[in-house]
Amino acid sequence: GSMANKPLNGPIVSITSTSDGKGYWLASSDGGVFAFGDASFYGSMANKPLNGPIVSITSTSDGKGYWLASSDGGVFAFGDASFYGSMADKPLNGPIVSITSTSDGKGYWLASSDGGVFAFGNANFAGSGVGKTGSSPTVAIGGSSSGGYWLVLANGNVLSFGGAPQLGGCPSQNSGCQDLAAPIVGIIPTSTGNGYWLIGADGGVFAFGNATFEGSGLGKTGSN
Repeated sequence: GSMANKPLNGPIVSITSTSDGKGYWLASSDGGVFAFGDASFYGSMANKPLNGPIVSITSTSDGKGYWLASSDGGVFAFGDASFYGSMADKPLNGPIVSITSTSDGKGYWLASSDGGVFAFGNANFAGSGVGKTGSSPTVAIGGSSSGGYWLVLANGNVLSFGGAPQLGGCPSQNSGCQDLAAPIVGIIPTSTGNGYWLIGADGGVFAFGNATFEGSGLGKTGSN
């Protein structure tokens, strides 16, 4: 299923899958959450006051809960997701753009557009992209089964931290990367953590490590 041609109070900004990959949740900027397949709905921030738009969703390891993150650093836990802290009301040099959970779901990382990384629960802080990202903003963080993480920049560069394997990004011209026609907007690690897909704003998909290319949305996305 999808939310195509259905009324939305805010654009869809993020997706996360269930543990068996047979379902997923979509999150919208106003805090709405939409469940498909074997994903269950555990609540949302729709119609609740937000200090910043929702920017990202990530699920727990058993797929029975999820966290939403807002641009001001707020974190909202639903289902069996536990709240381990947030950056709300703390000074940020750039808005929060992404949240990802640890492999056992007992912690999470937040990433900000300037490359900042903020670790909560059992998430390990292994460094940040501050001062290493050049002029390209950080757009997403992805957790690796190593306990480390990847930061993804809009230009397709991928920075590895904490033992996350260095598998490359889109400027390196591998894995079918050409000069990017649109910025990268997200990363989806594989279940083993030894690979990932990068997602472009134009629907492009780029596979690295043990991720396999199964097709993309290029030319299928219309004017959106």
